[in-house]
Amino acid sequence: MPSDPPLLTLPPLDGPPPPGSRTVTTDDCVDLHVEVDGPAGGGGAGGDTGAPLTVVLCHGFTARLAEWQLQRETLRDRVRLVLWDQRGHGRSGWTPLTKATIDRTGRDLGQVLDAVVPTGPVVLAGHSMGGMSILALARQRPELFGSRVVGAFLLATSAGGLVDTGPLAFLVKLGRRLGLLSLYLWLLQRLAPRLERLPWRGRFAGRRAIRRLLFGKDDADRRSVRMVQELLEATPLPVTMAFYATFLDHDESAALPVLQRIPVTVVAATHDRLTPAAHGRRIAEGIGTGCELVVVPGAGHSVNLTRRTVVDQAFSDLLDRVEGDVRKAG
Repeated sequence: MPSDPPLLTLPPLDGPPPPGSRTVTTDDCVDLHVEVDGPAGGGGAGGDTGAPLTVVLCHGFTARLAEWQLQRETLRDRVRLVLWDQRGHGRSGWTPLTKATIDRTGRDLGQVLDAVVPTGPVVLAGHSMGGMSILALARQRPELFGSRVVGAFLLATSAGGLVDTGPLAFLVKLGRRLGLLSLYLWLLQRLAPRLERLPWRGRFAGRRAIRRLLFGKDDADRRSVRMVQELLEATPLPVTMAFYATFLDHDESAALPVLQRIPVTVVAATHDRLTPAAHGRRIAEGIGTGCELVVVPGAGHSVNLTRRTVVDQAFSDLLDRVEGDVRKAG
Protein backbone atom coordinates (compact mmCIF):
# COMPACT_ATOMS: atom_id res chain seq x y z
CA MET A 1 0.00 0.00 0.00
CA PRO A 2 1.50 3.40 -0.91
CA SER A 3 2.03 5.76 1.97
CA ASP A 4 0.33 9.11 2.46
CA PRO A 5 3.05 11.79 2.58
CA PRO A 6 2.76 13.62 5.90
CA LEU A 7 1.75 17.20 5.21
CA LEU A 8 2.12 18.21 8.83
CA THR A 9 3.51 21.67 9.54
CA LEU A 10 4.54 21.96 13.17
CA PRO A 11 3.46 25.18 14.87
CA PRO A 12 6.15 26.86 16.99
CA LEU A 13 6.03 26.40 20.75
CA ASP A 14 7.26 29.91 21.52
CA GLY A 15 4.94 32.88 21.33
CA PRO A 16 1.33 33.16 22.48
CA PRO A 17 -0.91 30.10 22.48
CA PRO A 18 -3.34 29.81 19.56
CA PRO A 19 -7.03 30.82 19.73
CA GLY A 20 -9.18 28.23 21.47
CA SER A 21 -6.55 27.58 24.15
CA ARG A 22 -6.97 27.29 27.88
CA THR A 23 -5.07 25.94 30.87
CA VAL A 24 -6.21 23.14 33.16
CA THR A 25 -4.31 22.96 36.44
CA THR A 26 -4.09 19.47 37.90
CA ASP A 27 -4.48 18.56 41.56
CA ASP A 28 -0.67 18.43 41.85
CA CYS A 29 -0.33 21.91 40.35
CA VAL A 30 0.87 21.10 36.82
CA ASP A 31 -0.56 23.42 34.14
CA LEU A 32 -1.86 21.45 31.14
CA HIS A 33 -2.25 23.20 27.79
CA VAL A 34 -5.62 22.47 26.13
CA GLU A 35 -7.01 23.58 22.78
CA VAL A 36 -10.67 23.49 21.73
CA ASP A 37 -11.65 23.34 18.07
CA GLY A 38 -14.53 22.39 15.82
CA PRO A 39 -18.02 23.67 15.05
CA ALA A 40 -18.81 24.64 18.64
CA GLY A 41 -15.33 25.00 20.06
CA GLY A 42 -13.12 26.95 17.69
CA GLY A 43 -11.83 29.97 19.55
CA GLY A 44 -14.11 29.21 22.47
CA ALA A 45 -13.29 29.09 26.14
CA GLY A 46 -14.18 25.44 26.65
CA GLY A 47 -16.82 24.01 28.91
CA ASP A 48 -20.16 22.65 27.73
CA THR A 49 -20.89 24.20 24.34
CA GLY A 50 -23.88 22.06 23.48
CA ALA A 51 -22.01 20.11 20.79
CA PRO A 52 -23.64 16.68 20.24
CA LEU A 53 -20.29 14.87 20.44
CA THR A 54 -16.80 15.80 21.64
CA VAL A 55 -13.62 14.00 20.61
CA VAL A 56 -10.65 14.29 22.99
CA LEU A 57 -7.29 13.64 21.28
CA CYS A 58 -4.38 12.35 23.41
CA HIS A 59 -0.93 12.43 21.81
CA GLY A 60 1.92 9.94 22.10
CA PHE A 61 5.19 9.71 24.03
CA THR A 62 7.51 12.73 23.55
CA ALA A 63 5.12 14.26 21.01
CA ARG A 64 2.54 17.01 21.55
CA LEU A 65 -0.99 17.77 20.42
CA ALA A 66 0.31 18.91 17.00
CA GLU A 67 0.81 15.27 16.04
CA TRP A 68 -3.00 15.10 15.57
CA GLN A 69 -3.01 18.03 13.13
CA LEU A 70 -3.98 15.92 10.10
CA GLN A 71 -6.91 14.29 11.92
CA ARG A 72 -7.82 17.69 13.38
CA GLU A 73 -8.27 19.03 9.85
CA THR A 74 -10.44 16.05 8.94
CA LEU A 75 -12.66 16.09 12.05
CA ARG A 76 -13.06 19.75 12.96
CA ASP A 77 -16.14 20.25 10.75
CA ARG A 78 -17.85 17.17 12.16
CA VAL A 79 -17.33 17.19 15.94
CA ARG A 80 -16.09 19.40 18.73
CA LEU A 81 -12.42 18.67 19.38
CA VAL A 82 -10.38 18.91 22.56
CA LEU A 83 -6.62 18.44 22.28
CA TRP A 84 -4.14 18.60 25.15
CA ASP A 85 -0.41 18.39 25.78
CA GLN A 86 0.43 15.75 28.35
CA ARG A 87 2.49 16.87 31.35
CA GLY A 88 6.06 17.73 30.44
CA HIS A 89 5.18 17.84 26.73
CA GLY A 90 4.43 20.70 24.35
CA ARG A 91 3.09 23.81 26.06
CA SER A 92 2.17 22.00 29.27
CA GLY A 93 4.19 22.51 32.43
CA TRP A 94 7.06 20.39 33.66
CA THR A 95 6.16 17.52 35.91
CA PRO A 96 7.93 16.30 39.03
CA LEU A 97 9.73 13.35 37.46
CA THR A 98 8.34 10.95 40.04
CA LYS A 99 4.92 11.79 38.56
CA ALA A 100 5.97 10.92 35.00
CA THR A 101 3.77 7.82 34.96
CA ILE A 102 0.85 6.45 32.97
CA ASP A 103 -1.18 6.29 36.16
CA ARG A 104 -0.73 10.06 36.50
CA THR A 105 -1.50 10.87 32.84
CA GLY A 106 -4.73 8.89 33.20
CA ARG A 107 -5.70 11.13 36.12
CA ASP A 108 -4.70 14.19 34.10
CA LEU A 109 -7.02 13.09 31.29
CA GLY A 110 -9.88 12.75 33.76
CA GLN A 111 -9.24 16.27 35.04
CA VAL A 112 -9.19 17.65 31.48
CA LEU A 113 -12.58 16.00 30.92
CA ASP A 114 -13.96 17.42 34.16
CA ALA A 115 -12.79 20.95 33.33
CA VAL A 116 -13.36 21.20 29.58
CA VAL A 117 -16.06 18.62 28.78
CA PRO A 118 -18.18 18.52 31.94
CA THR A 119 -21.28 17.17 30.16
CA GLY A 120 -22.22 15.45 26.93
CA PRO A 121 -20.98 12.33 25.13
CA VAL A 122 -17.24 11.97 24.57
CA VAL A 123 -15.04 9.83 22.34
CA LEU A 124 -11.46 9.40 23.57
CA ALA A 125 -8.69 8.94 21.01
CA GLY A 126 -5.10 8.12 21.91
CA HIS A 127 -1.90 7.36 20.03
CA SER A 128 0.78 5.33 21.82
CA MET A 129 1.11 6.83 25.33
CA GLY A 130 -2.18 8.65 24.72
CA GLY A 131 -3.93 5.29 24.34
CA MET A 132 -2.28 4.10 27.55
CA SER A 133 -3.61 7.19 29.33
CA ILE A 134 -7.12 6.28 28.16
CA LEU A 135 -6.72 2.75 29.50
CA ALA A 136 -5.48 4.14 32.82
CA LEU A 137 -8.53 6.40 33.06
CA ALA A 138 -10.82 3.42 32.36
CA ARG A 139 -9.25 1.55 35.28
CA GLN A 140 -9.38 4.56 37.60
CA ARG A 141 -12.86 5.85 36.76
CA PRO A 142 -14.87 3.05 35.15
CA GLU A 143 -18.14 4.85 35.89
CA LEU A 144 -17.37 7.30 33.06
CA PHE A 145 -17.39 4.58 30.40
CA GLY A 146 -20.77 3.87 28.91
CA SER A 147 -22.26 7.00 30.46
CA ARG A 148 -20.00 9.94 29.50
CA VAL A 149 -17.36 8.19 27.41
CA VAL A 150 -19.22 6.54 24.51
CA GLY A 151 -16.35 5.45 22.26
CA ALA A 152 -12.58 4.98 22.10
CA PHE A 153 -10.02 5.07 19.29
CA LEU A 154 -6.74 3.39 20.25
CA LEU A 155 -3.89 3.85 17.80
CA ALA A 156 -0.53 2.02 17.96
CA THR A 157 -0.77 1.43 21.69
CA SER A 158 -0.42 -1.29 24.31
CA ALA A 159 -2.16 -2.52 27.44
CA GLY A 160 1.09 -3.88 28.86
CA GLY A 161 3.97 -6.26 28.43
CA LEU A 162 6.11 -3.97 26.31
CA VAL A 163 9.29 -5.26 27.97
CA ASP A 164 8.65 -8.59 29.67
CA THR A 165 12.01 -10.23 29.22
CA GLY A 166 15.64 -9.44 28.58
CA PRO A 167 18.38 -7.66 30.53
CA LEU A 168 16.66 -4.26 30.52
CA ALA A 169 13.48 -5.67 32.02
CA PHE A 170 15.55 -7.54 34.63
CA LEU A 171 17.43 -4.37 35.61
CA VAL A 172 14.24 -2.32 35.95
CA LYS A 173 12.53 -4.98 38.06
CA LEU A 174 15.63 -5.34 40.23
CA GLY A 175 15.86 -1.57 40.62
CA ARG A 176 12.24 -1.40 41.75
CA ARG A 177 12.72 -4.18 44.30
CA LEU A 178 15.79 -2.44 45.71
CA GLY A 179 14.06 0.94 45.76
CA LEU A 180 16.52 2.45 43.28
CA LEU A 181 13.97 3.91 40.86
CA SER A 182 13.13 6.79 43.19
CA LEU A 183 16.87 7.52 43.50
CA TYR A 184 17.19 7.50 39.71
CA LEU A 185 14.31 9.95 39.34
CA TRP A 186 15.69 12.18 42.12
CA LEU A 187 19.07 12.35 40.41
CA LEU A 188 17.39 12.97 37.07
CA GLN A 189 15.45 15.88 38.54
CA ARG A 190 18.66 17.37 39.96
CA LEU A 191 20.52 16.95 36.66
CA ALA A 192 17.63 18.19 34.49
CA PRO A 193 19.02 21.71 33.79
CA ARG A 194 22.40 20.32 32.72
CA LEU A 195 20.83 17.60 30.58
CA GLU A 196 18.75 20.17 28.76
CA ARG A 197 21.89 22.11 27.85
CA LEU A 198 23.40 19.11 26.05
CA PRO A 199 23.42 19.48 22.23
CA TRP A 200 21.39 16.32 21.57
CA ARG A 201 18.65 17.65 19.31
CA GLY A 202 18.81 17.37 15.53
CA ARG A 203 21.60 14.80 15.49
CA PHE A 204 22.05 12.16 12.79
CA ALA A 205 21.92 9.36 15.38
CA GLY A 206 18.52 10.60 16.47
CA ARG A 207 17.25 10.55 12.90
CA ARG A 208 18.47 6.99 12.43
CA ALA A 209 16.72 5.85 15.60
CA ILE A 210 13.49 7.60 14.64
CA ARG A 211 13.65 6.14 11.12
CA ARG A 212 13.99 2.65 12.54
CA LEU A 213 11.55 2.87 15.45
CA LEU A 214 8.73 5.05 14.14
CA PHE A 215 8.46 4.24 10.44
CA GLY A 216 7.56 1.15 8.46
CA LYS A 217 9.25 -0.58 5.58
CA ASP A 218 8.23 1.88 2.87
CA ASP A 219 6.91 5.09 4.43
CA ALA A 220 10.02 7.02 5.50
CA ASP A 221 11.31 9.79 3.27
CA ARG A 222 13.91 12.27 4.52
CA ARG A 223 11.41 15.11 5.04
CA SER A 224 9.05 12.90 7.03
CA VAL A 225 11.79 11.62 9.33
CA ARG A 226 13.10 15.14 10.00
CA MET A 227 9.58 16.35 10.76
CA VAL A 228 8.98 13.57 13.29
CA GLN A 229 12.43 14.20 14.81
CA GLU A 230 11.54 17.86 15.29
CA LEU A 231 8.23 16.88 16.86
CA LEU A 232 9.67 14.37 19.32
CA GLU A 233 12.86 16.17 20.29
CA ALA A 234 10.94 19.22 21.51
CA THR A 235 10.17 17.30 24.72
CA PRO A 236 12.82 17.83 27.43
CA LEU A 237 15.26 14.93 27.65
CA PRO A 238 14.79 14.40 31.42
CA VAL A 239 11.01 14.09 30.93
CA THR A 240 11.59 11.53 28.18
CA MET A 241 13.95 9.54 30.40
CA ALA A 242 11.54 9.63 33.35
CA PHE A 243 8.49 8.51 31.37
CA TYR A 244 10.42 5.69 29.74
CA ALA A 245 10.79 3.99 33.11
CA THR A 246 7.02 3.65 33.48
CA PHE A 247 6.57 1.87 30.14
CA LEU A 248 8.71 -1.05 31.19
CA ASP A 249 6.19 -2.31 33.77
CA HIS A 250 3.09 -0.72 32.23
CA ASP A 251 0.02 -2.97 32.67
CA GLU A 252 -3.50 -1.69 32.09
CA SER A 253 -5.09 -5.01 31.14
CA ALA A 254 -7.65 -4.47 33.91
CA ALA A 255 -9.12 -1.65 31.81
CA LEU A 256 -10.14 -3.91 28.91
CA PRO A 257 -13.38 -5.22 30.47
CA VAL A 258 -14.41 -1.59 31.08
CA LEU A 259 -14.03 -0.83 27.37
CA GLN A 260 -16.43 -3.67 26.55
CA ARG A 261 -19.23 -1.22 27.35
CA ILE A 262 -18.54 1.06 24.34
CA PRO A 263 -17.61 0.89 20.64
CA VAL A 264 -13.82 0.75 20.24
CA THR A 265 -11.52 0.79 17.23
CA VAL A 266 -7.93 -0.40 17.57
CA VAL A 267 -5.44 0.48 14.83
CA ALA A 268 -2.19 -1.49 14.71
CA ALA A 269 0.70 -1.32 12.26
CA THR A 270 2.54 -4.40 11.03
CA HIS A 271 5.99 -2.75 11.21
CA ASP A 272 5.54 -0.93 14.53
CA ARG A 273 8.68 -1.64 16.58
CA LEU A 274 7.60 0.34 19.65
CA THR A 275 4.11 -1.11 20.18
CA PRO A 276 4.03 -4.13 17.87
CA ALA A 277 0.81 -5.18 16.18
CA ALA A 278 0.48 -8.13 18.57
CA HIS A 279 -0.30 -5.61 21.34
CA GLY A 280 -3.17 -4.16 19.34
CA ARG A 281 -4.50 -7.64 18.68
CA ARG A 282 -4.37 -8.45 22.39
CA ILE A 283 -6.34 -5.30 23.21
CA ALA A 284 -8.97 -6.18 20.61
CA GLU A 285 -9.24 -9.74 21.92
CA GLY A 286 -9.58 -8.46 25.49
CA ILE A 287 -12.41 -6.11 24.53
CA GLY A 288 -14.25 -8.61 22.35
CA THR A 289 -17.11 -8.13 19.92
CA GLY A 290 -17.49 -4.37 20.45
CA CYS A 291 -14.00 -3.76 19.12
CA GLU A 292 -13.00 -3.33 15.49
CA LEU A 293 -9.35 -4.11 14.73
CA VAL A 294 -7.66 -2.38 11.79
CA VAL A 295 -4.19 -3.69 10.91
CA VAL A 296 -2.23 -1.46 8.52
CA PRO A 297 0.29 -3.37 6.37
CA GLY A 298 3.78 -1.92 6.03
CA ALA A 299 3.21 0.98 8.43
CA GLY A 300 5.19 1.89 11.53
CA HIS A 301 4.46 3.60 14.83
CA SER A 302 3.72 6.98 13.17
CA VAL A 303 0.80 5.42 11.31
CA ASN A 304 -1.44 8.45 11.93
CA LEU A 305 0.99 10.54 9.84
CA THR A 306 2.04 8.09 7.15
CA ARG A 307 -1.30 6.33 6.59
CA ARG A 308 -3.64 9.26 6.99
CA THR A 309 -6.31 7.90 4.63
CA VAL A 310 -6.62 4.57 6.46
CA VAL A 311 -6.58 6.16 9.92
CA ASP A 312 -9.11 8.85 8.99
CA GLN A 313 -11.45 6.24 7.54
CA ALA A 314 -11.20 4.06 10.63
CA PHE A 315 -11.89 7.10 12.82
CA SER A 316 -14.88 8.11 10.69
CA ASP A 317 -16.31 4.58 10.85
CA LEU A 318 -16.03 4.62 14.66
CA LEU A 319 -17.81 7.97 14.85
CA ASP A 320 -20.60 6.56 12.65
CA ARG A 321 -21.03 3.68 15.12
CA VAL A 322 -20.96 5.98 18.13
CA GLU A 323 -23.38 8.53 16.68
CA GLY A 324 -25.80 5.72 15.83
CA ASP A 325 -25.69 4.51 19.43
CA VAL A 326 -26.12 8.07 20.78
CA ARG A 327 -29.19 8.62 18.58
CA LYS A 328 -30.72 5.32 19.78
CA ALA A 329 -30.07 6.21 23.40
CA GLY A 330 -31.60 9.66 22.91
